Amino acid sequence: MAIHFPVRRWQDEVILLLGLWLIIVPMVLGYPTNAPITINAYICGALIAAIAAFDLYKSYAIAVIINLLVGLWVSVSPWVTALADRGPMMGTCVIIGVAVMALGMWELRSDPELHRQWIGGKPG
Repeated sequence: MAIHFPVRRWQDEVILLLGLWLIIVPMVLGYPTNAPITINAYICGALIAAIAAFDLYKSYAIAVIINLLVGLWVSVSPWVTALADRGPMMGTCVIIGVAVMALGMWELRSDPELHRQWIGGKPG
């Protein structure tokens, strides 16, 4: 039995890939597995990917909003916690965080089901 996802949720597919990339990128860039920036990337990447995967199955505005907040954290975490050394991981966090937020906002604005939930309707 195949699961078919609506085309309108392509943002969730991209967000899922960004979450997975955030998990993988510290290894690609050679950061130690116990470095704070790596642990932050693992946790945030797993959250982003899991929420996006869930959102592909059943879309809830709250799931998109949580991913927006995690994306915001990812984008500012290098400065807030002084995790980054102004190296490639810092830029990666900023790009992924901003991309997750932009895609989440786009999805909230363009998906009629999410829009109904956002303005107080019941989930479909």
